[in-house]
Amino acid sequence: MHIGKWIKSASLVAAAGIILTGCGLAPAASYVPVAGPGSIQPLPDLPDGASMTVTSKNFTEQLVLGKIAVLAGQAAGFKVSDLTNVPGSQPARKLLASGQASMMWDYTGTAWMTYLGHEEGIADQKEQWQKVHDQDLGNNVLWGAPAPMNNTYAMAVRSEKVKDLGGISKSSQLKDLDAKDLTFCVDAEFNSRSDGLNPMLEHYGLKRGTSVPESNIGVYDTGAIYSATDAGACNFGEVFTTDGRIQALDLTVLEDDLGYFPAYNVAPVFNGEFVAKYPGIVDVFAKISPLLTDEALRAMNLEVDVNGRESADVAFEWMVSKGLISEP
Repeated sequence: MHIGKWIKSASLVAAAGIILTGCGLAPAASYVPVAGPGSIQPLPDLPDGASMTVTSKNFTEQLVLGKIAVLAGQAAGFKVSDLTNVPGSQPARKLLASGQASMMWDYTGTAWMTYLGHEEGIADQKEQWQKVHDQDLGNNVLWGAPAPMNNTYAMAVRSEKVKDLGGISKSSQLKDLDAKDLTFCVDAEFNSRSDGLNPMLEHYGLKRGTSVPESNIGVYDTGAIYSATDAGACNFGEVFTTDGRIQALDLTVLEDDLGYFPAYNVAPVFNGEFVAKYPGIVDVFAKISPLLTDEALRAMNLEVDVNGRESADVAFEWMVSKGLISEP
């Protein structure tokens, strides 16, 4: 399952899910404001009653992205059915592949390993997208242009400590620090797994037990790592790069400049039959993808998870601010 599962808010978990009825699947909540056209205009020659169904998984970032897709579809002239908030990667993917959903936003690393069955991800973002794109064509699934946003693992440091650590900004600079400063907060899974902390340290010229003493490593519940790093329990905490707590706690994410972590770029993904019928939809989402940066998603995730706002309102305001849609 994609790493973004860890950033679910408790309220969304409680409200998450889809209602099974005799008529099939129905969204638990489908509120979105009404979107007018902006840089996204109604597709030419779109027939009356043209319909589009958007799905998403049920964690914060996916809900925000799902609402962005619903609003984009509205602005493009479709009658949009909102089937966002589906619990889990595989159920949402099945809706897309079967044609019950027209499109969703998904992550290249999730597709490569979870759907397509590969054991290891690819760190090069362009290569990972291209391989997923090419292989998924055989599943009647088309990947649109990827966004810069890459929701993968990273190491982060509290910003006020950066200067004391020599202005560190890249993971390759870790090896230049004194052992006393190489303190890490990680979760139990990342601490022990074969593609976790130990090989990451080796990838960056460090070795656990020598250059990084065992006492320098603290194991925490996933959700506690952010606050522990902010409080100074360690200098470097394991984070997910688009988590809103990075911004809320003023953490600085180290660049994975030697490419250890696999790529999880988000991209619009379309059912093949839907995009064959309405090929212009690919261009609609190509306007959105370049604007979806790590920073943009951190800010939107923060608004939902920290400030308690509705994902639909956050998505609407962001799209209006970018000129993609307008207020009616």
